Amino acid sequence: MRAGRECPLDYRLPADSFTGSPLFGCDTLYVVGGLYGNRQALTALQRRLTSEPAARVVFNGDAHWFDCSAAIFTEIEAGLGGHTVLRGNVETELGRSEPGDAGCGCAYPDDVPDDTVDWSNQIHASLARTVSGLPGMRDTLAGRPATALVDVAGHRIAITHGDEHSLAGWGCDRTALQQPERRRELDAWLAGSDLSVLATSHTCAAAALQLEHGVVINNGATGLPNFNNGRYGVVTRISTHAHASALYRTVFEGLVVEALPLNYDHQAFMVDFDSQWPAGSPAQLSYRERILHGADSAPEAALSGGFRLASTLCSMEDLNL
Repeated sequence: MRAGRECPLDYRLPADSFTGSPLFGCDTLYVVGGLYGNRQALTALQRRLTSEPAARVVFNGDAHWFDCSAAIFTEIEAGLGGHTVLRGNVETELGRSEPGDAGCGCAYPDDVPDDTVDWSNQIHASLARTVSGLPGMRDTLAGRPATALVDVAGHRIAITHGDEHSLAGWGCDRTALQQPERRRELDAWLAGSDLSVLATSHTCAAAALQLEHGVVINNGATGLPNFNNGRYGVVTRISTHAHASALYRTVFEGLVVEALPLNYDHQAFMVDFDSQWPAGSPAQLSYRERILHGADSAPEAALSGGFRLASTLCSMEDLNL
């Protein structure tokens, strides 16, 4: 198997990953996946949290990616302090004592071009050199859990990086969530596990689906543009009440599940990015156009069923609250 497409056996999540008692309870939860070493996005998140000081945050993997500068990597780590932090494939591979055969650990599907896979492996190699120069960092990354179970207003929320089966699973990407068989599988899993929400990331493209027995929401990327209407990241918010800035949302048994835009300082991020990844570097070749101009799809493309764009909701009555 080609490095970057392989899904290591230790990425498989144990069947009991989301059983037992929740890690904590709260009325508002932010799930932040794919920060990708964007310290401006981290600052924007911290600023947003000042208006909701009681909200809790779970970073669900790939907090690092573009931060091959040791100083920025360390700054990102400091900003994660005080929050619940899970590992994604990036942290898992960086945390190995010996390099594995998985490359970046992205487990890319066949429809992703080989160039993209190769560039990601090269980015990972550069980041691994950074981590090797930071004493104790490898163990810190390796020690992070792959999953979390949280209570939000009496609802059990499952959080991981990929999907319910694998740390780097693609079963919660847009294509998968459109498939009837996959929808039935997820609905049965949510019902059988007594879960209201599965919150994921990994695919770098936001997706959201409400089913009969629960909700699946993938925030795509916090540290990258997700859509074609602006240069902003996306975070998941799960709460007892709606947020005025939501892009799209749904309500499941009184619980508001929504995606919020995260507007970070684009110019400052570009300075950071270009200083670390000059012309011809793998990150520049793979990501710079998206960072500059946004992704290809509109927010509507993320909606696989049950969610509505917030701009179409006229009143709180529309939310059935």
